[in-house]
Amino acid sequence: MRVLIVESTTALARLWARHLQRQGATVFLAGDEDEAVDILTEETVDVVVLDLVLDRGSAIAVADVARFRQPLARVVFVTNTTFFSDGSIFQHIPNACAFLSSGLAPEDLAAVIDHYGVPS
Repeated sequence: MRVLIVESTTALARLWARHLQRQGATVFLAGDEDEAVDILTEETVDVVVLDLVLDRGSAIAVADVARFRQPLARVVFVTNTTFFSDGSIFQHIPNACAFLSSGLAPEDLAAVIDHYGVPS
């Protein structure tokens, strides 16, 4: 499985990446919208783990690019905010498949990614 993690907090992104790599995933890391768009343009991914609130750029723009460039890729949103906590993100972003707390245990995040990321 190929996973793109878009997370502004480098330590958190690396923690998730190490856990996924131990389970056999190929992981790409992006810290902002520009890096994510570059990866989505150059690589094929099965799942995008996307922090809803990026330090630089827009997570919604990244999800839109993913939908256009990688129509089979699923987007797992993570956040430490209550924004979209009513579930409306699924109405606004068609490729969103999960909405999780960024404080989720890495093994739980890996299980969600494994569930949604089975290559088609």
